[in-house]
Amino acid sequence: MAMMNAHNKEYLKLVASNTPKTKHISTMLSSFIVGGLICCLGQGINDVYMLWLPHLSESTIKSLVSVSLFLIASTLTCIGVYDKISEFGGAGAIIPITGFANSIISPAIEHRREGIIGGLCSNMFIIAGPVLVTGIVISVLIGFFTLVFSGAPLI
Repeated sequence: MAMMNAHNKEYLKLVASNTPKTKHISTMLSSFIVGGLICCLGQGINDVYMLWLPHLSESTIKSLVSVSLFLIASTLTCIGVYDKISEFGGAGAIIPITGFANSIISPAIEHRREGIIGGLCSNMFIIAGPVLVTGIVISVLIGFFTLVFSGAPLI
């Protein structure tokens, strides 16, 4: 038993010596900058739509902004730029809707040689699918428990 612990300690030392050190401050700063720039871009698109399309409701304009950011991120993913942005920005590029677009488009591009149905369509939601299902299930459960414990009549 003591021999096994010695081997474990040796292994842990080896892992620790070969694990690259994370630069926490620079990583957080780059995430903050990229995420902030994406949000500024979204706000800028929102302001332009408000000026150009004053007859549309605020909720319609918000939907247009989301679709615009999705299209921009999809295009940048297709031409290989979004991966470089993600590499630099980390979570700042992954968390906004642009990261969701990237997670849908990337597998589709990777499997495009397999055809439209077998490649693009069947692989498009490989990464994003579980996230969507989990989000929907959790939101339904939270809604159910909120309703039950709020004291409001159920029927």
